[in-house]
Amino acid sequence: MQHVLQIKENTSIQSTPLLHTHTSSLFLCLPLFSAKVGKTSLIMSLVSEEFPEVPYRAEEITIPADVTPERVPTHIVDYSEAEQTDEQLFQEISKVGLLPSDKALISLCVCACRVPLILVGNKSDLVEHSSMETILPIMNQYSDIETCVECSAKNLKNISELFYYAQKAVLHPTGPLYCPERKDMKPLCVKALTRIFKVSDLDNDGILNDNQLNFFQRTCFNAPLAPQALEDVKNVVRKNVSDGVRDNGLTLNGFLFLHTLFIQRGRHETTWTVLRRFGYDDDLELHQDYLFPQLKVPPDATTELNHDAYLFLQGVFDKHDKDRDCALSPEELKDLFDVFPYMPWGADVSNTVCTNDKGWITYQGYLSQWTLTTYLDVQRCLEYLGYLGYSIVAEQESQAAGITVTRDKKIDLQKRQTQRSVFRCNVFGDVCSGKSGFLQAFLGRNLMSQKNIREEHRSFYAISTTYVYGQEKYLLLHEVFPDNDYMSDADLACDIVCLLYDVSNPYSFEYCAKVFKQYFMDSKTPCMMIAAKSDLPEVKQQYGCTPLEFCRKHKMPPPQSFTCNTAAAAPSRDIYTKLTTVAMYPHVSQADLKSSTFWLRASVGAAMFAVLGIAMYRVLLKPR
Repeated sequence: MQHVLQIKENTSIQSTPLLHTHTSSLFLCLPLFSAKVGKTSLIMSLVSEEFPEVPYRAEEITIPADVTPERVPTHIVDYSEAEQTDEQLFQEISKVGLLPSDKALISLCVCACRVPLILVGNKSDLVEHSSMETILPIMNQYSDIETCVECSAKNLKNISELFYYAQKAVLHPTGPLYCPERKDMKPLCVKALTRIFKVSDLDNDGILNDNQLNFFQRTCFNAPLAPQALEDVKNVVRKNVSDGVRDNGLTLNGFLFLHTLFIQRGRHETTWTVLRRFGYDDDLELHQDYLFPQLKVPPDATTELNHDAYLFLQGVFDKHDKDRDCALSPEELKDLFDVFPYMPWGADVSNTVCTNDKGWITYQGYLSQWTLTTYLDVQRCLEYLGYLGYSIVAEQESQAAGITVTRDKKIDLQKRQTQRSVFRCNVFGDVCSGKSGFLQAFLGRNLMSQKNIREEHRSFYAISTTYVYGQEKYLLLHEVFPDNDYMSDADLACDIVCLLYDVSNPYSFEYCAKVFKQYFMDSKTPCMMIAAKSDLPEVKQQYGCTPLEFCRKHKMPPPQSFTCNTAAAAPSRDIYTKLTTVAMYPHVSQADLKSSTFWLRASVGAAMFAVLGIAMYRVLLKPR
């Protein structure tokens, strides 16, 4: 039977089949009527497909998913004034989509809780005229009412359709999307669709071309648009929005217009399908399950980005690096994070990763910061990848597919090899021993350039790449606060310990010796002593033995001289290669660590690989 559904805008359209929506949740549908209006008859007629004897109240009924258009199990709850209290009524109202037919009850439902409502005119077999003219003003008065429909339990008119619209009102409510008074989409809906557009605009040129539109269509509806259908869509937009189509592609304004049109024509299930595919819940917030997919990380394991995730992030960088200078200007960085609800990177990031001479985060620094986030806080990384639409663009089940969980470090030690790419070095040293300078030198900054860093923008982390035997690895330096009595597990958990002292301060080494004896003397974590500020005159350390004798006694490599006071040149990176090498090969013998041949083999090709890496990226960034 064909029927006409009255929409709030006072227009009418023929009902259309719904796009499929996947959900495993039950929802309740409560017929809420005045007494003697036929509410129980509606339920009994739906179940028996005939007009039966009617009890005071129908039993609770669950309609299986396979017999409903939406493929969602539907739980129907009846209400009887004779058998139930007002308290029970309100408990049910708080759970369900409602079908009232009395104006007083409509007011009650709207005030009681914000749930979808549809207005039902029952016993249409008893009148010869339609009541729609009477009902439409009530619909316009209460924006929570989704639709209205006339039916007859006796003649079985529109019975199944009634419950179909109840399903639709719950699964695809108009309220969160559209304001009937303004005849426009609500701000939260516009915000969500704007993010979806920007995620789908893979080249960030402000339009969705035919390839991107077809990718979007396949992503949301599992089928591409035929070429003629694609042109028809753009023609509709051209006729209604002056700037809706540009360079034969759909602009953001055109995209928003299409969804406004869907909603106005009663096809809001189309917009809901898009929103839910991109992770939004019924309140138009990104769902927690979308942002934080399940990821098990055992103790003593670490988390890293895998190859697919790096490719995705490289694509995001490429898309926003408009001037192709291998760095992100403040405007480009802001544009990149425009799909986030907040700015995730603060001013300290510029002092955590490599930047260019303007202080802009470079391509290498950008990937380093993502690597740091993944290592230190993988849940935050999953959230960030969710905002960027990783699972959509990379066509993965979730962001968790972009994360590698490494095996237990104990296994690496047993097998004397590791597949990890990120190694953590905790840097210990007394106050003013040069720890901050050591971290900043890793990012290519000498003492003079470090003086420009503001205290409130200081970072206790530094991360960049090093090359060991031709393999690119990330070294993460963490400056540990100098307090012997309050060392946390995070302070102690690392792949290598860096004990740093000031050669010009006679009391600086004592702190390093105490930390080593208290926390690392019986540990299997390798340690390396750094003699910082080696450009200054060296003084005798006020300790029972010299730093060299201490290292020999505890089977450590000899102290490594280091300075970041290198005039115009960038500080040497040799020490960082050594730290990474020892972190990768903690089983290497003391004799090998003292061998200059070992260090030469470890560092060979490092500069060549660094130069080739940036050169290759510049080649890849040639204009398309």
